[in-house]
Amino acid sequence: MDFLDEIVLTGLTVFGRHGVYDHEREDGQEFTIDLTLRMPLREAAASDDVVDTVHYGELAENVAAVVSGEPVDLIETLAERIADVALADERVHSVSVTVHKPHAPISLTFADVAVTVHRAQPPRAVGFSR
Repeated sequence: MDFLDEIVLTGLTVFGRHGVYDHEREDGQEFTIDLTLRMPLREAAASDDVVDTVHYGELAENVAAVVSGEPVDLIETLAERIADVALADERVHSVSVTVHKPHAPISLTFADVAVTVHRAQPPRAVGFSR
């Protein structure tokens, strides 16, 4: 049995226009993204070839495209869309995505608002032979 290893990308900061208020859409703000991908990395370690793993530079670019792309009302929705990007690579068994919104429209002093979602590949159908 292979244990699941992790690729972690933290602190990816991207400008986006997400939020329920008009001024959030108009003015925009920075969002910070943390991802943890769970997948076996034994093959990549053995081959020492980037094609056998998730290229974290490409992953960062794809996530940034989601954050800077089509606005959504909720960071929950944004986190879900980012999880879908990570799970597009079938080698990724599961992902945790945290979306930080440190400039959320809250009239009190606060350090951060964040939402974390945990998603996994759907179970694969097992074929039976007779």
